[in-house]
Amino acid sequence: MRIEIMAWAQAEPQAAPIRFAAFVEEQQAAGFELDELDKDCVHAMAYDDAGKAIGTARMHPDGQLGRMAVVKDWRRRGVGAALLEGLINEARKRGLAEVRLLAPVQALEFYRAQGFVADGKIQPVGGGLQQPMKKPLGG
Repeated sequence: MRIEIMAWAQAEPQAAPIRFAAFVEEQQAAGFELDELDKDCVHAMAYDDAGKAIGTARMHPDGQLGRMAVVKDWRRRGVGAALLEGLINEARKRGLAEVRLLAPVQALEFYRAQGFVADGKIQPVGGGLQQPMKKPLGG
């Protein structure tokens, strides 16, 4: 597996179908898969050894991470952690002090294992409960 960091123009043809499958088909969260902020974000794409796109995530210029989606057959195989690592490395290159995200409550343990800590109260977002979290990047 490899991770590539890219602009939306390059990521969109591969990221959009992955997000659609995860957010619309599986979670019935239509309208969440794409938005006008994508063009301002940097995107991480995960590829399998054959070069097929298997996951995606994005980072806003301020370090807010989101829109992580992994192809169903590749979940629980390290793709999400690799996407996070790629975006965190990019945040460090950009001199950001921390990265932040809204974690679905069912994914809290995953994000804690990646070094994220709670940063506020659990709140309802888009039909689910989410925990604001952050990861200080330090020196």
